[in-house]
Amino acid sequence: MKNITSSPLQVPHKLNRTKIIISVIALVVVGIGGYSLWPKTPIYQFVTVERGSIAETVSVTGNTTPISSVLLGFGNSGNIARVNFSVGKNVSKGQVLAELNTSDLQAQIKQAQANLMLQLAQGQNTTLNVDQVKKQQNILVENAYSALLNSSLAAEVIGDYSGYDAPTVTGTYICTQEGSYNLKTYSSTGGISVTYSGLEQGALLLTDIPRPIGKCGLFLSFEKTKFLQSGIEFNITIPNTSASNYNINKNAYLAAQANRDKAIADAQATIYHDSDGVTVSQTQIENARAGIQSVEAKLQNSQIVAPISGVITQFDAKVGQYASPGTTLISIISQGAFEVDALVSETDVGKVALSNKVTMTLDAFPTETFMGSVLYIEPAQTTSEGVVGYKIKITFDKADPRIKSGLTANIDIKTRYKDNVPRLPQYAILQNNDGTFVQVVENNKIKDIPVTLGLQDRDGNVEVISGVYEGQQVLNVGLKQK
Repeated sequence: MKNITSSPLQVPHKLNRTKIIISVIALVVVGIGGYSLWPKTPIYQFVTVERGSIAETVSVTGNTTPISSVLLGFGNSGNIARVNFSVGKNVSKGQVLAELNTSDLQAQIKQAQANLMLQLAQGQNTTLNVDQVKKQQNILVENAYSALLNSSLAAEVIGDYSGYDAPTVTGTYICTQEGSYNLKTYSSTGGISVTYSGLEQGALLLTDIPRPIGKCGLFLSFEKTKFLQSGIEFNITIPNTSASNYNINKNAYLAAQANRDKAIADAQATIYHDSDGVTVSQTQIENARAGIQSVEAKLQNSQIVAPISGVITQFDAKVGQYASPGTTLISIISQGAFEVDALVSETDVGKVALSNKVTMTLDAFPTETFMGSVLYIEPAQTTSEGVVGYKIKITFDKADPRIKSGLTANIDIKTRYKDNVPRLPQYAILQNNDGTFVQVVENNKIKDIPVTLGLQDRDGNVEVISGVYEGQQVLNVGLKQK
């Protein structure tokens, strides 16, 4: 029988490799666990307190409007006899834009003036001699004759030229000779000109500005919008027997002659006086003056006169049209003088003051900046859809001929400005129920520091009045830790 000898247990080679792998994994796990328990240093992003400028602004939207605009109409009723302008034309203050037919009023005022002269003469003298009566009555006859000669004067086309427009005749014929002006157009360097013969002789260039025909008080003009060429002939007949008021004026002239003859005969037969020996009372004189003023007022109301210089945006007056008092026929806006109207909210109006500087962009010119200032702040509120605001007016520092009415303006009003003040970006400020703070790091700990803020600009910068100093670093609370 053999002796069996015991020996140490032999570990297979494969089992040894497994034990080694397990040991390595265990060491790695222990190492990771130990690292996670090790304290790490936080990483912060800081913002530095620096000095700079702060401009507080209020931003609003508005529209350009003309500084001046007017709506105009006649004060009297009647047929429109002349129109001197049209839409889009430039006018100057005081220019006559349109007129009613005033032939009857012209005769009335001359009659009233002569009557006043007569009343004054009678009041100064207890008797009137025949020569004085003749003088006064002759004036009445002369005035009536002048009205007859000026019966709606117009240039009438001679021949078959109905497709062409006639020049406009204005002014008052002051001469006493009857007859006609014979006109003929021709081409000249400046455009269409006209020669005239008959009562007077000469030539003139036709423009939209009235130019004198000779020395008898008449003027000739021609609007650029109308059609005319050389070789056209016209006649201005004095008096114009085809005028609608010719018969009225002729009858008035004949009546004036009859009245003159009767007045002279009466003057020769008797002496005018009342029971006190005074021929005409002061009341009669004042009545005569009132008569003149009444007719003068009617004459003024028979014209539409431009009260401002500007551009015509509405012109509904047409020759021959019947006009009623108070009806708007013409509108004018001031040219080249515009302002901006805007509405500021009640939360911002307290920041805005007169003369605040303004920068603007207009949607019509988006790449350009316009400068201006606050001209007016309306004292009373304006409520629109439940929102309270205050109207303001802004004037441009420099006129620009491209600006038109109604353009949209994007406005920044510089309300306050400070230079060389400590400032921080808004994202470095922390606000909560306890107040306003910045955060700093001291001994690896975050500390809140109360601050007092001032102005804030549209770029997000805010003035720090107290709590920090220039060069100090504070935490960017928007990106505090990584």
